[in-house]
Amino acid sequence: MRYHIDTIPVWDAAKLDGECLLCSLERKTELGEAERYLGASVMEPDVRIRVNDKGFCRRHHAMLFTMSNRLGHALMLESHTIETRRRLAKPFAEMKKAGEQLQASGFSDKLNGKNKAATEQLLKQAKEIREISCTCVMCETIAENMRRYLHTFFHLYQQDTEFRKRFSDSKGLCLPHMGQLLEVAAEELGPKELGAFAVMLADLEKQNLDRIQEDISWFIKKFDYRFEKESWKDSKDAVERTANKMRGWAVGKEPVRDEDLPKK
Repeated sequence: MRYHIDTIPVWDAAKLDGECLLCSLERKTELGEAERYLGASVMEPDVRIRVNDKGFCRRHHAMLFTMSNRLGHALMLESHTIETRRRLAKPFAEMKKAGEQLQASGFSDKLNGKNKAATEQLLKQAKEIREISCTCVMCETIAENMRRYLHTFFHLYQQDTEFRKRFSDSKGLCLPHMGQLLEVAAEELGPKELGAFAVMLADLEKQNLDRIQEDISWFIKKFDYRFEKESWKDSKDAVERTANKMRGWAVGKEPVRDEDLPKK
């Protein structure tokens, strides 16, 4: 079949033979985005506007902090902080006004008309502050890319018999990505093909969860003196693989090719 810019990364991820090809795609995208935001694009006006507006989540701040570009990180933090303070001016003013209203009420019942309104205003501003502080430009970009890759997966699955066979013989997916893929399957496949895909996916996941369960159970047994002389089999990295299977890649060996890792 004819390959295009989105099918090549999906095929590359499938060839890695990891626990979840979608985790591989997600991590590769995440690493690329982190390098982009700490690279020359930090000075591009459209990038800075998005960063100023959205900022980064806790996880991605931690990731950026480890990537040896403190100045690039600081530049984005400075302008994002300025923009955030601008947006917080009104919530802070409303908080202060409501707080003064409640202070002035003394020991009166907070459920009376004025105090109830002031409390509701505080809760409204609390929600506003949470919304301002929980956005992440990297999370949004990664999610956009993953939606595209999920649809590309089904383009390959329907058009490329080799890809279909490789996936059906693979180690399956992590559980969160399995759920996402099944949701997109309902959009992409007709009833009969959707049914066949669901049966295949359920069997594939059960088979690989059986494998993971066996590995983690054997890992635990190896700490029993009765089994200390037995082989570890495939269980030495069972903790990492089990955690990643249950919730998506988080620990252990990177699920991407070495050449896709950031240069040190």
